[in-house]
Amino acid sequence: MKILAIAEHNNDEMLPATLHTVNAAKQIGDTDLLVVGHNCEEVINNASKIEGINKVLYCNEAIYENAIAENLSILIKSIAQSYSHILFSNTANGKNTAPRLAALLDVMIVPDIIEIIDESTFKRPIYAGNAIATCKSEDTCKVITVRTTAFEKASLSENQVETVSINSKQNTELTKYINSELSQNERPELTAADIVVSGGRGLGSAENFQVLEKLADKLGAAMGASRAAVDAGYVPNDWQVGQTGKVVAPNLYIAAGISGAIQHLAGMKDSKVIVAINKDEEAPIFTVSDYGLAEDLFKTVPEMEKLVK
Repeated sequence: MKILAIAEHNNDEMLPATLHTVNAAKQIGDTDLLVVGHNCEEVINNASKIEGINKVLYCNEAIYENAIAENLSILIKSIAQSYSHILFSNTANGKNTAPRLAALLDVMIVPDIIEIIDESTFKRPIYAGNAIATCKSEDTCKVITVRTTAFEKASLSENQVETVSINSKQNTELTKYINSELSQNERPELTAADIVVSGGRGLGSAENFQVLEKLADKLGAAMGASRAAVDAGYVPNDWQVGQTGKVVAPNLYIAAGISGAIQHLAGMKDSKVIVAINKDEEAPIFTVSDYGLAEDLFKTVPEMEKLVK
C-alpha cells in the first residue's frame, strides 16, 4: 500500500500544512511526497528532508506556477494508479484540487479528516463540529483532505531522500491565471501561529481593533476575527476564524468580544488553551474556554498588554 501526499508551498518555501499532512499519510502506510510548481527548487530540497518519506516526486514547470487546480488534478491523475491513497491538506488549494481529482478518478472524496482508524476508515467533523462522522471508503484509490490541526508535524532531518522528476501534462486551458492580490502582513500566518488574538463584533469598529493588535504584536501573535467582525467590515476576510473561515489550533487562543457562535467555535475549539473576554457572563464562548473573564475588553486588554514584557 503506497500513499501520496501533496505538498503545500508558494514556490519559495514549503508551508507547515505539508508536514501535518505527511504525518497523517505516514499513519496509513509508506509515503511519497509530490511537489508541483515552478522555480521551486528550494521547496523540493526541503521536502526531501522530511523524516519517514520514501521519495519526493516533483514537476517543476512554468504551467504549474500558480497552482491551477484543473492542471494539477490532471497531472496527479497520471500517477494515481500507483497509489492507494492521495492526501491533500484541507486548505484552499487542497479543497480546490482534491474534488477535481476525485471526479477524474470516479471515486468518492473523504474531506477534512481528523483521525485515521485504519486504511479505509476515517473520522471527520460534521454539523459545524458538533458531531463526528466515521466514514469508510471502498474505493481502490482514496482521495482525502486532512485537517492539519488534528495531526502533529512530521520532523525534518539532515538526511535527504531521493527526488524524482515526473513529466508535465498538457495545460487544459480551461482556467487562466490573471493576477493575485495578496494581503501584506508581518505577523505570523494565522493557521500556523502559536498564539492567536481574535476579536468579534464587540469591538464595535475597525479602529477599536488596534487595542487587540497592540496585544498581538507584544505576544508575537497572529490576528483573527469572528465572521460578524469580518462581515461588519472591521477587518479583512483572511482574518476570519470559523466554519466558513480558517481552522486554527494554536497553543494559546485569546477571544475578545466574541460571543462564541457555533460556527466560530468550529474553527478554534481545538486550541490548547482558550482565554475568553466578554462582558456577557452567559456568552457561549465561556463553555469552551479554559480561562474566562466577564469584563469590558477595553479595560482588560490594555491591562494585559502592560503585563506582557
